[in-house]
Amino acid sequence: MSETTTAKPGEPRSSGIARIVGASLIGTTVEWYDFFLYGSAAALVFNTLFFPSSDPLVGTLLAFMTYAIGFLARPIGGMVFGHYGDKIGRKKLLVLSLLMMGGATFAMGLLPTYGSIGVGAPILLTVLRLIQGFALGGEWGGAVLIVSEHGGDKHRGFWASWPQCGVPAGNLLATAVLAVLASVQSEAAFQSWGWRIPFLLSGVLVLIGLWIRVSVSESPVFLAAQAKADAAAAQGAEEKPPVVEVFRHSWREVLGAIGVRFGENISYYILTSFLLVYVTTYLELPKSTALNAVLIASAVHFVTIPLWGALSDRLGRRPVTMIGAVGMAAWAFAFFSLVDTESFTVITLSVTAGLLLHGAMYGPQAAFISEMFDTKVRYSGASVGSQLASILAGALAPIIAVELLRRYGSSTPIAVYLCAASVVTAITVAVIKETRGRDLTVSIADEPSKQQRQEASLTGTDRV
Repeated sequence: MSETTTAKPGEPRSSGIARIVGASLIGTTVEWYDFFLYGSAAALVFNTLFFPSSDPLVGTLLAFMTYAIGFLARPIGGMVFGHYGDKIGRKKLLVLSLLMMGGATFAMGLLPTYGSIGVGAPILLTVLRLIQGFALGGEWGGAVLIVSEHGGDKHRGFWASWPQCGVPAGNLLATAVLAVLASVQSEAAFQSWGWRIPFLLSGVLVLIGLWIRVSVSESPVFLAAQAKADAAAAQGAEEKPPVVEVFRHSWREVLGAIGVRFGENISYYILTSFLLVYVTTYLELPKSTALNAVLIASAVHFVTIPLWGALSDRLGRRPVTMIGAVGMAAWAFAFFSLVDTESFTVITLSVTAGLLLHGAMYGPQAAFISEMFDTKVRYSGASVGSQLASILAGALAPIIAVELLRRYGSSTPIAVYLCAASVVTAITVAVIKETRGRDLTVSIADEPSKQQRQEASLTGTDRV
């Protein structure tokens, strides 16, 4: 399957869609590797090296709080990157986000621990985490938009789902590196210096991602919109900042993006990051059990996300997302019951099934949210909506789950929490509009209504 975009007269010829997808996928993989590496380290290492405490769960809770701080910086990054991405283009901002993320992660590998410099260690770690979150806040919107805007209307769900694969790919890579180190090193060596290796490897990965990302062309949809905006500005038209326009005219779409991401975000972090805590601290199993289970499940997740995206091109974004949301609400209770068997095979199957359902929400999401906004505010709208959801959902999920486990000593309240989050997404999907097949070059206000499309179809004047 291939699909290309023809440049209009006066515009540079766009890169092939496969090349655009590859650049976005590799870049997002590197950035999510960096982000998830912190989450895994927070559960396995940082709780003792940077937040020493007599109670393991309290140390883990403190480590996850700095993990959450990265999420707090994401909407700020989303607004800043979104503003300039809607003003000067998607490509430049994607290069900047990759450099910021990689630099912060590499620096984490050089940090002294609490035992060396005391309270300065967690402070420096928190600052670097803020930089990570800021950069990631601008990454997601740009990566999925540059693919969505290069691809055609018919297969946008499939193509735009590939940058989404950067999430399991990054998690797969981060977990794999930690799993290998944990298996070849003693516990003392891993705690002493081995944990630094994955962070320092980020420098090499960033150079590879940067080399590929700078080679792609700017989005033709953005270039056309920019030319139109420049012409209007030359005639004296006043243009308001994209973020202002989003909150004035597209706040319903922002709420829709938050709702679509809510259950997906919470489920992912419970199925991956919190699982590491639950298996190692509550069930007292070796950390390799959880790491290897997530490793295998992430590989399946990576393969199936584009399949869900392709299915959304046939059935629509809403039906496929609904499959995932309703399925996850039901699976929440079975998941923990299966994990409690303490069987590696059963744990792996339970995580894999959970991530399959997550993929049904996540695969169509890039196209779904991209299609909610007009080109002139698309980067801002998609970034703000998705990153606000990250604060309300992903940032709090591990903290809430750890606190529920500490307070009740049972997985049942966590299953209820996961179920309720999935229901929020299901309700959101039930009330918002279907966006499949939308022409991204036409503003929402100028789109023909359903009645107009039916009349055009009857008279034979509809577009082919």
